Amino acid sequence: MKKRMEYPNQTVVSHFFLQGLMDTAEHSSLFFLLFLLIYSITMTGNLLILITVGSDLHLHSPMYHFLGHLSFLDACLSTVTVPKVMAGLVTLDGNVISFEGCAVQLCCFHFLASTECFLYTVMAYDRYLAICQPLHYQVAMNRRMCAGLAGITWAIGAVHSAIHTSLTFRLLYCGPHHIAYFFCDIPPVLKLACADTTINELVMLASIGIVAAGCLVLIVTSYVFIVAAVLRIRTAQGRQRAFSTCTAHLVVVLLYYMPPVCIYLQPHSSGPGAGAPAVFYTIVTPMLNPFIYTLRNKEVKRALMRLLCQGSQEAPAGSPPP
Repeated sequence: MKKRMEYPNQTVVSHFFLQGLMDTAEHSSLFFLLFLLIYSITMTGNLLILITVGSDLHLHSPMYHFLGHLSFLDACLSTVTVPKVMAGLVTLDGNVISFEGCAVQLCCFHFLASTECFLYTVMAYDRYLAICQPLHYQVAMNRRMCAGLAGITWAIGAVHSAIHTSLTFRLLYCGPHHIAYFFCDIPPVLKLACADTTINELVMLASIGIVAAGCLVLIVTSYVFIVAAVLRIRTAQGRQRAFSTCTAHLVVVLLYYMPPVCIYLQPHSSGPGAGAPAVFYTIVTPMLNPFIYTLRNKEVKRALMRLLCQGSQEAPAGSPPP
């Protein structure tokens, strides 16, 4: 371990060692290929949705505007964690992360994760307006409102991340440097601090655990009203279309919200085994989102087919004439 600064009786660490995921060391090559496949699927799927939503005129409604933001967040969130996990599976040095690098990873992760957390709440509100108040939907959710809501989620995410990053890394880290986790997150990093972390844990409990749980309650409440409204739709086709869109969103929300609520409401439970629930919202959910939103959404599937067909038709056009 290298030294950043020396005090009479204390040495401040300059690097941390990520212990990675439990039970992956014995089959590191197999897990490396697995995470490489997951990361490739995640990036390809989310970039395809991002390009499709941005280029297809039929997908410029508020729901797809927010879906574009979600795809971008998922691609970035996966990039913050997965490559470092893969590096740790290849070489021992891949598990080493500098003090500054750990701060950057924690900052970026909480910026993206908290922004996505609030974005899911906004998407639930959008579905509530579309299904429960369809006559007022176009006025209430206009282009300006969409941009404003999306901007607010990014701004809140940035503030949230700045607060937690500054609170976490203002502490002194003078001894242990093994992080019992697969990336730099608040609970496992705080366990290494050579200072009182009571304030940090209270702020984490309030701003992450309670806020995330509050967002989940708002989303579930929105869907209670949505389900009641869907059941009043007379046509079977209309009910099926509404349920298809909403079910996809609700499945993703449950996969994303439940693990972090459990993790951050129990900060002392961090360890190699505690990383298993975190895999769902950091690695699995970003990979599943493109499939859930495309396989259960006919408009996105048609737009994706138009994009792929257009690309295949333009390819021969660039070839030289015989």
